[in-house]
Amino acid sequence: MKLSDLSMKEFKKLVNGMVDDRLCELLGDPDLGLPLDEQVRARLKQSLASSERVTGDEIAEKLDLHW
Repeated sequence: MKLSDLSMKEFKKLVNGMVDDRLCELLGDPDLGLPLDEQVRARLKQSLASSERVTGDEIAEKLDLHW
């Protein structure tokens, strides 16, 4: 199939998909798929098991960030 055979709707869908794919490549998580260190894994399990939660606003205040 040639590009000239695509309808405008199909062409836009193709371009949108290509842009999405490229943005994911550029902005995606560079650590995705890498194994977790055992210390990190243990801390993550501990954190997820805890009922204590911190809001984004609390973290921002602690780090002196202003929204």
